Amino acid sequence: MYAWPASKVPVLPGQGRDLTIHDTATDGPVTLTPGPVARLYVCGITPYDATHMGHAATYTAFDLVQRVWLDTKRQVHYVQNVTDVDDPLLERAAATGEDWRALAERETTLFREDMTALRILPPRHYVGAVESIPAIVPLVERLRARGAAYDLDGDVYFSVDADPGFGGVAHLPQDTMRALSAERGGDPERPGKKNPLDPQLWRAARPGEPSWDGGTLGPGRPGWHIECVAIALEHLGMGFDIQGGGSDLAFPHHEMGASHAQALTGEHPFAASYAHAGMVGFQGEKMSKSRGNLVLVSRLRAAGVDPAAIRLALLAHHYRSDWEWTDTVLDAAVERLGRWRAAVSRPDGPPADGLVEELRAALAADLDAPAALAAVDRWAAAQERSAGGDPGGPGIVSRAVDALLGVAL
Repeated sequence: MYAWPASKVPVLPGQGRDLTIHDTATDGPVTLTPGPVARLYVCGITPYDATHMGHAATYTAFDLVQRVWLDTKRQVHYVQNVTDVDDPLLERAAATGEDWRALAERETTLFREDMTALRILPPRHYVGAVESIPAIVPLVERLRARGAAYDLDGDVYFSVDADPGFGGVAHLPQDTMRALSAERGGDPERPGKKNPLDPQLWRAARPGEPSWDGGTLGPGRPGWHIECVAIALEHLGMGFDIQGGGSDLAFPHHEMGASHAQALTGEHPFAASYAHAGMVGFQGEKMSKSRGNLVLVSRLRAAGVDPAAIRLALLAHHYRSDWEWTDTVLDAAVERLGRWRAAVSRPDGPPADGLVEELRAALAADLDAPAALAAVDRWAAAQERSAGGDPGGPGIVSRAVDALLGVAL
């Protein structure tokens, strides 16, 4: 599967700072010092509907991670998946009478267009679940051979008790894990499971559902968590720098994925750190496809909203915070974009070297984009009061905002 085109990232003078990020697994800040190549995995979409602001906020947050690392003169090896076969996708296709493959391809194409418009730097590897099945099957077979998985009426389940480190990502009590498992794709009430939390690794073929050759597993399709494990292990290996996604993925998805990988390899940890973006609400509830309360990137673009303003609206909120999308949020971003563009359009202005360091410091401190935006606001306000000055200032600001915040002025 292919990703989307990359926008050119300006190279700034000097060098950026190492990133300190809040790690869910330790519930505290960690300063990451990758080698020459930083490794990032961010969980992708299930393509049964268009990109909403919750998706956009998550991918914008981890786009900042890439930009901070690039500014430290590192390469970034970024991997993202597409869950192009899963229950929600099949259910939507059945409800609308559309072929599930056509639905997945259409929505994945629209996602690529949205990411291009928002100037999200693409992953090096953009990998679908379906194309990963040949890599997934041997992993499930290995887990079963090691006693970390078992059969149940043709399906194969992972035994969470096989990983001594299970629970080390989200640190949730049993009753909370059981409730979230039921809410987020698990089946804790299914009879015959060794542990109610055990997730499905391989779903045996059912009438009317797509299936693939599973070798000794029999015909079927993969579970959700093992998909990301197979892709991450193939392209990044164990101990990669950041596992990222929305906060609703900490459990069960990232918890289960870590245990799958640790049981497979005998190594720990699956990821060196886990970073999670907050939820975006609309009309008093979390924005989600299941609720249908969506503000879609594509619809805003079709209505003539500048994608740079959409991106600024997202950056105005700290990535870990839960917040509400409103017209006021967008209006403020449109106004800010106009002020910034007017400020950099002048032939000279206040010196900007200090601003570059302010941006670097803000983003290195747990991706504090609101602080970075406030710093540019102060420079733009000084520009309005300025009677002239540094002829290089506006150009430096424009390049810095592009390189570090991904906003083209």
